[in-house]
Amino acid sequence: MHRRIAVLAAVGAVGVTVAVAPAAHAEGRGDIRITRTVVNNGDSVIVGIKDVKKFPITMTIKDNSGVKKVGHVSAFNASTAYGPVTYLGTTCKKTGSTTSVCTATMEIDPSWIDFYGSGNKGWNANGVAGQWQANATVNANDGDYWISDRIALFNVKRAATLTTDATPEPVRRGGTLTVTGKLSRANWTDLKYHAFTKQVVKLQYKKPGGRYSTVKTATTDSRGHLRTTVKATAPGSWRWAFPGTTTTMKVVSKGDAVTLR
Repeated sequence: MHRRIAVLAAVGAVGVTVAVAPAAHAEGRGDIRITRTVVNNGDSVIVGIKDVKKFPITMTIKDNSGVKKVGHVSAFNASTAYGPVTYLGTTCKKTGSTTSVCTATMEIDPSWIDFYGSGNKGWNANGVAGQWQANATVNANDGDYWISDRIALFNVKRAATLTTDATPEPVRRGGTLTVTGKLSRANWTDLKYHAFTKQVVKLQYKKPGGRYSTVKTATTDSRGHLRTTVKATAPGSWRWAFPGTTTTMKVVSKGDAVTLR
């Protein structure tokens, strides 16, 4: 059975759990099972520096006597077993005599992340990002129960920002256009955005009414800055597009429209 130590009432975040690293397994009695799990509607969970992030964990549960309840749901980093997340409860809808679809609501407060593990040697709040797992305990009407580790894997990622500025505006036809930008990502230690360095970012262009396509790539410098030049052969919009990583969200800047003179 998965073990955990509850952090109770500290600065008002009852329900956050510190998890001891588990092995993936399940145990219980009878035929009740979670047959399908979808976290955050299939999307990564993106956490910034200010807004509390709530996300659903939706489970399809089956038992021959019907589903009674979901006892508990937890979620945490699959490698480190740290998970500064609050379980807010579950609602269930019966979809048949033996099946229910139950949705747990989870919450991550970025202001909690650094405090959460601050008593641990070498703690790095940003290390919480990456692949997470969800666990759940479910109960049936006939007394069957199932305690399941790793009902789903999903990603929790740091939010990111990206800017674009193309100059000069307007530009002479055939002239040189300089496109700059900056890539930053959330830092959960000081709750600020910091430069994301050494990242390959795509420069994209579209004609008026067209679609963006990649023209070239550039790499962010030690301050997260991007800079490149292109020939201005036609009017249109320019933007930077970052594909994301396993720990940082993908992000696309707003387009900067450039006219010719």
